[in-house]
Amino acid sequence: MQQAEQQNSPAKPFLIGITGGSGSGKSTFIRRIREQFSEEQVCIISMDDYYLPVEFQKEDPNGKKNFDLPKSFDKKAFRVALEDLLNWKTVERVEHVFNNPLKTPRTLVFHPAPVILVEGLFVFHFKKVQAMYDLKIFINAKENLKVIRRIYRDQVERNYPVEDVLYQYQHHVLPAFEKYIAPHKEEADIVINNNQSFDRGLDVVKGYIAHLLMK
Repeated sequence: MQQAEQQNSPAKPFLIGITGGSGSGKSTFIRRIREQFSEEQVCIISMDDYYLPVEFQKEDPNGKKNFDLPKSFDKKAFRVALEDLLNWKTVERVEHVFNNPLKTPRTLVFHPAPVILVEGLFVFHFKKVQAMYDLKIFINAKENLKVIRRIYRDQVERNYPVEDVLYQYQHHVLPAFEKYIAPHKEEADIVINNNQSFDRGLDVVKGYIAHLLMK
């Protein structure tokens, strides 16, 4: 009886981790994947929604909050969310709006699916989480392009003054990338360069996901 129940249980979802420096194009890459696959086929979850509240963020020597450290995130809640999704459980989380007073946080609902995509700065940093991935993808871009993209995103989407964006990039973003993110490029199964376009790499990943869903 127990053996029959195991045979009828759904297969473990396929977990894909996607990382890269801030401004490398992770969010756009994910959006392009979402355009092709439904929520029943692919669940997409971002580590950004697991930031700790601002009062728990570490301050740098100039008294500025540093959101670009692994300890800026609730790593336990993030890991438990992935474990739940891998066990076909639905996950809820209040959206992180990056302290933007112009946005009202929503309650996000993540439904399990045969393929789960996880994106974020430190998705490969935490050892217990890193061990869960079936496929690791690193999106790469030149530093000057990442700065430009970061300025545009933080001004338009997050209502940050440009002076704050540049300060954060110099003192927080770049040091964190060099220390915590760039080393994982060597461990990635796929590296996608996004200096001009990631379209060919995107086509490869979409094709692989389509192949997984046909099994």
